[in-house]
Formats: sequence, structure tokens, C-alpha cells
Amino acid sequence: MIDAKQLYAFVITPVLGQLGLNSLAARRLVLGTAMTESALIWLDQRDAGAPVLGPALGLWQMERLTHDDIWTNYLAYRKPLRAKVEGYVMPGVGRWEQLVGNLLYGCAMCRVHYQRRLGAMPDPDDLAALARAWKEHYNTVLGSGTVTDFMNKASTILAFN
Repeated sequence: MIDAKQLYAFVITPVLGQLGLNSLAARRLVLGTAMTESALIWLDQRDAGAPVLGPALGLWQMERLTHDDIWTNYLAYRKPLRAKVEGYVMPGVGRWEQLVGNLLYGCAMCRVHYQRRLGAMPDPDDLAALARAWKEHYNTVLGSGTVTDFMNKASTILAFN
């Protein structure tokens, strides 16, 4: 299991800062997403015993269709942001496969997904609002997760600033 404080300090905070998409709410939402989606353990959705819908990969459990759509229909039209995300791509490994072992890239893709889908960030001190943002814009109505799942699994995120 990855320590949430270390993930927040050494991955989420610097990546969001480098992307220019940093705020307390964004950091907490990205951390809460990883805590909820993978419990900071699972790198492959199938290993977690979840039904194979994607499958989803990485701590942020992003599905391939979502991943590829971000590149095709969002980053392709935002060259400065695309260049920043490309800076996290390791040579010799496909982008999709990078979600498993490249924490910087997985974090960046999670944040870009929220940038694309979410209007204004919720109040960073409102756990229920963060949970609703995750459910509506990341897990979606088709996902098996619930707002309560997020609130239970990510209840400590309000301590992260």
C-alpha cells in the first residue's frame, strides 16, 4: 500500500503545480480519487475483484477509453497542457500502460480528466461535495462506487493541505 501522505506530498502536489492545475480542492479530489478507486493498493481493476468493465489501470483506475479520449479530444487541442503531460511519459512504454507504474503520469491524467469534465472545483473542506464531484465526473452513474464509498475511503483527505 502506498502511504497517502507521501503520495500527496511527492506526486500529487508537484504534478498539479507543474500542470498549472493546482488548488487545495484539486489536490484533495485527486488524492480522494486514488484512495477510493484503488485503496492505494490495486493497479489493475481485475486484481481487485471488480467486474471487468474497462479494465481500469493504475492507482486512479482509469479506463482505456477514457484515457484515449482525453488524448484525442482534449489534449490534442490544448498544446501547452499536452506538452506538460507528455513530459511525464516514459520512453519505450505505451501511454496506456504507463498508468500502472508511472505515478506522475497517472496523477496528471486524473487531474486532466477533472479539468475537462468538472466546471468549478468544489469547496475543498466539503467532503460530500468532493465525493459528489468524483461520482459524477470520474466514477459516473454507470460505476459501482457511491458517494458514501468516497466519503468512507477518503475521509482523511481533509487533513491534507
